[in-house]
Amino acid sequence: MTDDSADVPDGKHTAVVDRFEDDLAVLEVTTPDGLRQLVVDEAELPEDGRHQDAVLEVTVESQELVEAMYNERDTESRVEGAQDRFDQLSNRLGSDNPDNR
Repeated sequence: MTDDSADVPDGKHTAVVDRFEDDLAVLEVTTPDGLRQLVVDEAELPEDGRHQDAVLEVTVESQELVEAMYNERDTESRVEGAQDRFDQLSNRLGSDNPDNR
C-alpha cells in the first residue's frame, strides 16, 4: 500500500521514476514502511535516468535528494518483466477468442 503523504526517511533507497509533471520528476521510493513519493527537479536526476520507469538508487536527507544513480540492470529487468506479463496476458486473451485460429 502506498502512503504518499508520509515523509521519505533519510538514507539510501531504491526509487522508480513514476512520471514527469512539467520540469518535475515524481519518484516512487521504496522504504521499510512502504512506498513514498518524492518530487524533485528533473535536472537532479542522472541524464540516463530521466525517463519513466527508470530505476534509481537514491540518497535522501531531510526530504531532499542528495544523490541519484541510475541502475541500468534493474531498469532493463523491470521493462522485460512488464513485457513478459503483457505477452502472457495477450496470449491468454487471444486463445479465448475463437476467431483467432
